[in-house]
Amino acid sequence: MKNKITKKTTLAEILKIEKSEKILSKHNVPCVTCPYAKMEMEKLEIGTVCKTYGIDEEKLLEELNKVYRAKAL
Repeated sequence: MKNKITKKTTLAEILKIEKSEKILSKHNVPCVTCPYAKMEMEKLEIGTVCKTYGIDEEKLLEELNKVYRAKAL
């Protein structure tokens, strides 16, 4: 993965990060439990998901990047 999570990062990449599923659930990202999304995780970008479901992209990315950076250290 890149140096940080961006709106172009796929759900598949994000879900490889420890604790990311908990953060996605906290922000009500429905794709984590959606059977259809599971088939498209490699293509679904987090920015598109946020836009589709009215999720605050900036806050979500900030939280995900905190966990990602902590794991990288």
